[in-house]
Amino acid sequence: MSGVQSVDRALDVLEALAGHGGEAGLSEIAATTGLPYGTIHRLLRTLLARGYVRQESDRRYALGGALVRLGGAAEGMVGVWARPYLARMVELSGETANLAVLEGDFVVYVAQVPSPRRLRMFAEVGRRVPAHSTAVGKVLLADRADAAAILERTGMPRRTDQTITSVEGMLAELEAVREQGYALDLGEEETGVHCLAVPVHDGDRVVASMSVSGPSDRIGAVDLAELARGMRKIADDFGSEVFGSSVAAG
Repeated sequence: MSGVQSVDRALDVLEALAGHGGEAGLSEIAATTGLPYGTIHRLLRTLLARGYVRQESDRRYALGGALVRLGGAAEGMVGVWARPYLARMVELSGETANLAVLEGDFVVYVAQVPSPRRLRMFAEVGRRVPAHSTAVGKVLLADRADAAAILERTGMPRRTDQTITSVEGMLAELEAVREQGYALDLGEEETGVHCLAVPVHDGDRVVASMSVSGPSDRIGAVDLAELARGMRKIADDFGSEVFGSSVAAG
């Protein structure tokens, strides 16, 4: 294999492992990548030696700890790159704007631009929350085939009287999110706070979510569908710039 081809195929292997939830057997990697077993073995030896892959006791392969260091650095850079786009969302809505991703089974806020208003919402960057009670979490779950399994693992604690606490109810909510292209949190995470979130795409995948949040009376007074259209345009611009994605505006 040429050097460039080797890098391309090594990335295929890592992406195959990620696509299988971070762990897969050799046959699953081969089926996903279409690479010969011998090629996969050679790539895995290098990835194992560098710590990007580890081998489990049952001989399955898993993503390794070295990726955490790269992921943390990349996440920090994505947060920096997101700020101009979040600022556009603040200008559009007048409310605080956030960027969040799904790490494991939980939502993590990675960037924020605050509202200029005296009464404004605040979500601490780095904060981890269950996905079911937030608009950003719903957007991220709506793209996941394993959404029900995630909800089962994390549980669905009641945050307020409005929180959806059944898997069946949340799956119906996620179907609505997919149909309308945005998600709402109407006091489900915190009483008196409403949030609207839209997806950030990397090709066909949703890799992050952008949101605006504010007091329920202010958010409730705007045309949410119109606001969502403007936010999707900003999120699509961000996805195109950072991830090279191209998504038709809804």
